[in-house]
Amino acid sequence: MKILQNQGIDTEQVETLRTLSSGCLPNAFNYKYDKEYKKMVLVIKLLFLICLWPTAVLHSSQSQHHHLHHQQQFSFLRKHNSKREIKMRKLDSTKVRPLKSEQLLRIEDHDFALRPGFGGSPIPVGIDVQVESIDSISEVDMDFTMTLYLRHYWKDERLSFRSNKNKSMTFDGRLIKKIWVPDVFFVHSKRSFIHDTTVQNVMLRVYPDGNVLFSLRITVSAMCFMDFSRFPLDTQNCSLELESYAYNEDDLMLYWKHGNKSLSTDEHISLSQFFIEEFSASSGLAFYSSTGWYNRLFINFALRRHIFFFVLQSYFPAMLMVMLSWVSFWIDRRAVPARVSLGITTVLTMSTIMTGVSASMPQVSYIKAVDVYLWISFLFVFLSVIEYAAVNYLTTIEERKQLKKRGKASGMYSIDAVQAMAFDGCFHDTDVDMDLTAFSDRCEENETRACAASISNVDTTRIKRKRSLKGNVGRIILQNNHVIDTYSRIIFPSVYIVFNFFYWGLYI
Repeated sequence: MKILQNQGIDTEQVETLRTLSSGCLPNAFNYKYDKEYKKMVLVIKLLFLICLWPTAVLHSSQSQHHHLHHQQQFSFLRKHNSKREIKMRKLDSTKVRPLKSEQLLRIEDHDFALRPGFGGSPIPVGIDVQVESIDSISEVDMDFTMTLYLRHYWKDERLSFRSNKNKSMTFDGRLIKKIWVPDVFFVHSKRSFIHDTTVQNVMLRVYPDGNVLFSLRITVSAMCFMDFSRFPLDTQNCSLELESYAYNEDDLMLYWKHGNKSLSTDEHISLSQFFIEEFSASSGLAFYSSTGWYNRLFINFALRRHIFFFVLQSYFPAMLMVMLSWVSFWIDRRAVPARVSLGITTVLTMSTIMTGVSASMPQVSYIKAVDVYLWISFLFVFLSVIEYAAVNYLTTIEERKQLKKRGKASGMYSIDAVQAMAFDGCFHDTDVDMDLTAFSDRCEENETRACAASISNVDTTRIKRKRSLKGNVGRIILQNNHVIDTYSRIIFPSVYIVFNFFYWGLYI
């Protein structure tokens, strides 16, 4: 029975075989000889074994096939679960295996939250800067914008590695977040950013002995304390200041890597309104009452302003307006509309020029060089208007005195040449106009025809007088000018020329 069970026959089949054996040979134990009985039993067992063998083989093959199918399903599920687990590991950044470079630098073995040599002497950090461009200078906001390459140099023995060829390794910005880097910032900066086209402009280079180079491409806008007392004939000195934010001089020593040669500039740097006179590097200390002394580095540059633009926009128009105001000294003192219009026009033009200059400048509380020139020019223009007001007033008083001397009847003043020109701005011949006025009064008493003939004769005489005056206009104007106009023609230009000599000599 054990043999049949070992061949894969079930227990039920074995019991069936036993029952059949017992049924077929009910009297087997009555045989006389046990030896023959045993032989007979053996033959029957063999016959049943032969009959049941195909069934056992078929059942065994089915069992093996089922077992193989079960193993395949288990293997498939195991592979599926393995892929899913790998995918979950990729999504979980905390379970990402270190890269080969990180394994080489042994980043996981050190705490980079602490500076190199923590607890010992301050770590020296060298700086060098290459200025790419000065993008803009704003007088209104008192700031400048600069693009530069900022490079840091220090040594961190925790990053040292073995290298047979003594070659350095270069990384991008992804490794920066996992190691210690200096926390340099720009003092008095308003805004700044690291360029990120096409990728973030950050470079990290590590040498086998632990020396590190960290380079950035930055655009920064910083304050520049400008003095406009000599504007636009001024020279501005600006500086960009670098300092460690968290580490004072006991922990970090900031210095220029190559001295004065640590600061370099592009040869093609140019500005629309300034000449760049010089670039220089310097260093110093800054004190904060709550945290102590810090090392500070300075990038100094001097800017001298182009003056030609302001000469064309401000100085030259102001000169023209002042000279145009002098024209009124040569116009007859009785040409009231002409002289008043000219004076008002020059005053308004000077006001417009001054307003335009002030709009493009910060509202400072002190006087600038351009303000001095424009206000003096405005004063000359304004005085030319006041000069004519004085001339007109004195002329009126003088004429009233002359009328009283002539003994005119009280309240019966006739319109003479002087008064007529004061109203219409035209020159009137005194004798002809007086004769015409007197003769017109007589016409009211005589007959109309006789008056018409006499008036025609007077008109003929007046036309002859005007023709004779054409060649003597200059002499008449000079004779009718007031003494104030005569002196103003000399004094105003002379004083203005002297002022220009002093002004340009002082500021240039």
